[in-house]
Amino acid sequence: MRYGRRLRSLEVNCCYKYLLFSYNIVFWLAGVALISAGFWAWSEKGVLQDLSQVTRLHGFDPVWLVLVVGAVTFVVSFAGCVGALRENTFLLNFFSAAIGTILFLELTVAILAVVFESHFRDWINNFFLANIKAYRDDIDLQNLIDSLQILNHCCGAQEPSDWDLNAYFSCSGTQLRREKCGVPFSCCLIDPAEAVVNTQCGYDVRKQTDWKDHIYERGCIPALENWFLGNLVTVATVFTVISMLQMGLIYLAKTLVVEIENVKLNYR
Repeated sequence: MRYGRRLRSLEVNCCYKYLLFSYNIVFWLAGVALISAGFWAWSEKGVLQDLSQVTRLHGFDPVWLVLVVGAVTFVVSFAGCVGALRENTFLLNFFSAAIGTILFLELTVAILAVVFESHFRDWINNFFLANIKAYRDDIDLQNLIDSLQILNHCCGAQEPSDWDLNAYFSCSGTQLRREKCGVPFSCCLIDPAEAVVNTQCGYDVRKQTDWKDHIYERGCIPALENWFLGNLVTVATVFTVISMLQMGLIYLAKTLVVEIENVKLNYR
């Protein structure tokens, strides 16, 4: 009886083991889904047939973000899954180190954004303007900007005239085009009576004297700043919950490593 109890006491805690495995299998599947979605998007755009398209894009390709997040999620969660299931201390240490690094980077970015607020705002502004210039270069970037403007009821980075930076919507030049001196349809004020979105509602709208009655006046950066300030408690709560979850995962992984090492020592 004593020998049987001793063997059971040398086993790794199954609750910790399968809790860590269950959590990571969900995120491993999410990583697979993100990577698949990224490659599907590139396939639809023909990037997989001509990889040079990636380097020709002057703006930000959202697919890169999807692929990077998917790849990191896949690798880290895979290490957590296999490490917990196979009781592999190397993979568990890698998992906890990766989660710790991600947590450190999150905290670093948050602190730098607060300390260097003006520089961070300028970077965001320049980034947004660069992507306004490349609006028509990539369909995913175009959809991302349109979604941002529709959800936040905004137009341009600071104001609608920022769209003058885009070759299609610029007021300058002698070319005759319907979009000249206009804005994308996502800048237009929504008419509840319209069942179908008028994608030409922003054409040459900035030529009109009453353009403020047709499109949003506020830029997207001020809109996002207002949203952030209005939801500061919610953002802080979400960030705290995510940080606590990450620390909990590190604790689980480290606890499993200690238990596995103790079991190995007792069997020697």
